[in-house]
Amino acid sequence: MGVTGNPTSINQGTRTKGGIGESTLRPDGILKVTGEFAYSSDMWHEDMLWGHTLRSTFAHAEIVSIDTSEALATSGVYAVLTYDDLPSTVKNYGLEIQDTPVLAHGKVRHHGEPVALVAADHPETARRAAAKIRIDYRELPVITDEASATAPDAILVHEGRSDHHAGHVPHPNIVHRQPIVRGDADAAAARADVVVSGEYVFGMQDQAFLGPESGLAVPAEDGGVDLYVATQWLHSDLRQIAPVLGLPEDKVRMTLAGVGGAFGGREDLSMQIHACLLALRTGKPVKIVYNRFESFFGHVHRHPAKLWYEHGATRDGKLTHMKCRIVLDGGAYASASPAVVGNASSLSVGPYVIDDVDIEAIALYTNNPPCGAMRGFGAVQACFAYEAQMDKLAAELGMDPVEFRQLNAMEQGTLLPTGQVVDSPAPVAELLRRVKDMPMPPERQWEVAGEQADVRALPGGLSNTTHGEGVVRGVGYAVGLKNVGFSEGFDDYSTARVRMEAVAGEPVVTVHTAMAEVGQGGVTVHAQIARTELGVSQVTIHPADTRVGSAGSTSASRQTYVTGGAVKHSCEAVREKVLEMGRRKFGTFHPAWATAELLLEGGKVVTDGGEVLADLADVLEDEAVDIELEWRHRPTEAFDLRTGQGNGHVQYSFAAHRAVVEVDTELGLVKVVELACAQDVGKALNPLSVVGQIQGGTIQGLGIAVMEEIVVDPRTAKVRNPSFTDYLLPTILDTPAIPVDVLELADDHAPYGLRGVGEAPTLSSTPAVLAAIRNATGLELNRTPVRPEHLTGT
Repeated sequence: MGVTGNPTSINQGTRTKGGIGESTLRPDGILKVTGEFAYSSDMWHEDMLWGHTLRSTFAHAEIVSIDTSEALATSGVYAVLTYDDLPSTVKNYGLEIQDTPVLAHGKVRHHGEPVALVAADHPETARRAAAKIRIDYRELPVITDEASATAPDAILVHEGRSDHHAGHVPHPNIVHRQPIVRGDADAAAARADVVVSGEYVFGMQDQAFLGPESGLAVPAEDGGVDLYVATQWLHSDLRQIAPVLGLPEDKVRMTLAGVGGAFGGREDLSMQIHACLLALRTGKPVKIVYNRFESFFGHVHRHPAKLWYEHGATRDGKLTHMKCRIVLDGGAYASASPAVVGNASSLSVGPYVIDDVDIEAIALYTNNPPCGAMRGFGAVQACFAYEAQMDKLAAELGMDPVEFRQLNAMEQGTLLPTGQVVDSPAPVAELLRRVKDMPMPPERQWEVAGEQADVRALPGGLSNTTHGEGVVRGVGYAVGLKNVGFSEGFDDYSTARVRMEAVAGEPVVTVHTAMAEVGQGGVTVHAQIARTELGVSQVTIHPADTRVGSAGSTSASRQTYVTGGAVKHSCEAVREKVLEMGRRKFGTFHPAWATAELLLEGGKVVTDGGEVLADLADVLEDEAVDIELEWRHRPTEAFDLRTGQGNGHVQYSFAAHRAVVEVDTELGLVKVVELACAQDVGKALNPLSVVGQIQGGTIQGLGIAVMEEIVVDPRTAKVRNPSFTDYLLPTILDTPAIPVDVLELADDHAPYGLRGVGEAPTLSSTPAVLAAIRNATGLELNRTPVRPEHLTGT
């Protein structure tokens, strides 16, 4: 790993060990690798019941009748609930559009939709009782694609609805539509010397987190409920849960339990309302833990997409125009589809300068599984298509694919198709140069002189299917553009409470936020910020809950930026309060209290020249300082629904990849040898964690390139592979070398100059792998994931 550039200088607390810029270790790291960490599925409560969800076996069907009598009569069963048992007039929920029923009513709209709930004294009893619930379904035709969704006689997935989006979409089965028009793409196309087009298909990817959905609901004496749950956004959950329970928000108290990964799949509710309903009905604590099969139905997935692209260029390699149409399958319920459409459309050009564009992105309602947030949403699908187009253009022009990209790369000051100016560093050309200049891995690594060949280095790996016959190497490049933070006018803010006090004669800081720690390392960074700003080594991170203001979602690469910004903001206020207290208490004894710039370092108050004025513990001995503040980044605005113009995004992040693959062209097997990455992170607050995020995102992109896909039967809309036996994931044996070059070019608008890190590498790794496979085989390969039959023609 290399870290280079011009990071923002840090004026506060640079001599306090464990501050920002250091690779401090995660406080939860040892517990997780030794298996001692308590995840939400590990929770236990005395006299606890177990909840279970009965799910639809059809993707689209009318519910004619439900008979729960036999289930209720089962020994050990305490409650069985259906839609008719819901306690409130509010019976739907949703992130943006409240179109998702707590339990199905009238009909089911996708395979696996929740229909009934059971609470029993043992999980197997709950499952057996659920199997006794008799439901009479009348199967209905399914909507599975754009043709069936928008036909003149199409069945409406949500009949009788009049949501906010209805005025700007051409059909009720379209959730959202966002065009972006700038310049005159048709006129520019006429001036192009070369025009290339392509149709691309992107498969449905699962977040595949290791910890399935789980939580524990405990009824309270005040008639409310305490919910301990693995989630990505406590306050968003609260906003959706309380109305359905018929309770005020202050009677639904939420605490973050241990989260075993998220990647967007925990933004939507899963078992939260169900556990609370059962706990309030039975008066007992209720725990729900999905098995892996249930988990595939219990959360949204990445939108599958079809993308049509056209690009033109002059003979000397300058892009002239771009036209594209992106169709995202949102499944049965809206979830985050409107935001995914916004990202897909506004980032569909990629990190390139193109003045004339004509873009349209839509998301459909269908009877396929619901889709929503997943790492890099919207931008991932677009990047796969536009990077394939860049390679096509370079080939048509006889140009090097990296040089062609560099020639058209955006930079600081570029005007995007939305009319927004990129006002921070955009080192696209430099990232491509860096990743291209990295040393190449050795050829034919499976050959070991005088010994048996190392099959692990071959396509097919330990399956021992080839010994190098017909294996061809390929190299491919890609670069991506991703937004950071919530966009399009969303009031994106976070809250932090910081308390500084003297304990046993030592200054101690407690940081309390509602940030969901899902593995990204926020609990590490928040302590680093507090040490940096307050000069105190002993920092405690309070468990996340709803007793402090919202921190927003752990998504969109926003938490270090926004909640980190809130922690920094509150720490600055605490520092000023502490210095004010010190001036009152000690200021008469030394003139520097009034005249010098004062810093907090190493548990002391010092001048900018390093002279110690007082111990912090002495300043705090009579009074603690406790401050809670909100912090917002600069505002954004909604995109115009006709033209797509608007300053819709807060910040942009960039990553470039070079993939080296080896392909057995006879068997259709692929070995990704290396995925080198160069990424600008603005400021690496914790370099070790930054590299971990880049490598993790890279592997998720590798997964969708060559193996990961939820397969849905197009005739029945049923999921065919809801298990880790049939849904393939990269293992350590599939993980290539991932050298990382971290560039630090500060964004002056962000705390410490940082830039969101976690999503950008997920964009460019997928098209880089596809480009390398195309380079090895000469095939067009316009879909993900690539399967053996796509390489062999069988």
